[in-house]
Amino acid sequence: QVQLAESGGGLVQPGGSMRLSCTASRMITSTFTLYDTDWYRQAPGKERELVARATSSGSINYADSVKGRFTISRDNSKKRVTLQMNNLKPEDTAVYYCYYINPTIEADPSWGQGIQVTVSS
Repeated sequence: QVQLAESGGGLVQPGGSMRLSCTASRMITSTFTLYDTDWYRQAPGKERELVARATSSGSINYADSVKGRFTISRDNSKKRVTLQMNNLKPEDTAVYYCYYINPTIEADPSWGQGIQVTVSS
């Protein structure tokens, strides 16, 4: 089972920036290109929502609420997906989760453990 480790969360003031990273282990590096990689978030009392997606085919999608502020990117050599978050707002406060899935095989997706991002003055 692929394992994911997230880093980079914490407290930031409104208008600030933060970068989240998610790195996979127990994965053959050359297979990372087969994976779709997502970032989700879940705020208190709300459902988990998709924030950004970078697919194995190179497609990138964002939730409307983060377009123009967040950027997702991949480093295949490091089996890593990064979420650069700029101009953060209090409503971005949530636990953020990375998610990897290989659509070419019958296998469960992998979730990160979740990392807290708090936007507050």
